[in-house]
Amino acid sequence: MARGENNVRDSQEPPIRRAASAVYVTLAAQVLSLGALVIFEHSRGRRLAAQLAEFGGRPQGAEAEAVVGAVTTFAVLMMLVTGTSIAVAVAYVTWLVRARRANDRSAASGPVAAAWLIPFVNLVAPAVLVDEVWRGTRPPAGQRARWIGLLAGWWLSWLTMVALVTIRLPLDASAAGLTGVGLPELACASVAALLCGATVRELTRLQRARVPRSAGSGAVRTFTPPPRQTPDSTPVGHPG
Repeated sequence: MARGENNVRDSQEPPIRRAASAVYVTLAAQVLSLGALVIFEHSRGRRLAAQLAEFGGRPQGAEAEAVVGAVTTFAVLMMLVTGTSIAVAVAYVTWLVRARRANDRSAASGPVAAAWLIPFVNLVAPAVLVDEVWRGTRPPAGQRARWIGLLAGWWLSWLTMVALVTIRLPLDASAAGLTGVGLPELACASVAALLCGATVRELTRLQRARVPRSAGSGAVRTFTPPPRQTPDSTPVGHPG
């Protein structure tokens, strides 16, 4: 039985752990890149925006050489924020698909994509889907309230960040700078990333804890060959 448990651990745990680790790394990279963009906005963004306005948005000639480096830095930071955001989305969806299949091997990936991509549905469905995975792990009694608080905190902070980026910034005419992204957006993104990582860690921990119990269900079986008979041995029930 111990060998069977080890085989189940080797076949199920690493993919889940790798997917969870990818979520942690990409979340950290996203927050760091966004933080760098916010620092650039506060230190150089407003002045750069004014300079670009003087050149009609397309700096040319010797007078514009002073802003070329700043424009390049801004472009690199924007690519980093965009790239890390895409990486977070891919890593999280991959982890969620594997988490659902750890509970039910026949679980399809379609509901995960639909939960995140369908407008208005994606305001509620992802959190419901994650909660469904949590319930599927059959956690110990007494943890429901703690989990709901963690899940609600993550999702509310995520929705707040989305509202700040998609609603407040376009409507805030007084926002100066290149993008208008500032400390409120960075704070919400940091809290959302921290709580998102906490939910991933909690679900991954519960699913890893289930592996020894599921090993007895026959998911992996080991074959022990019968003892080999020597020429001197005599089978029971047969004359020598």
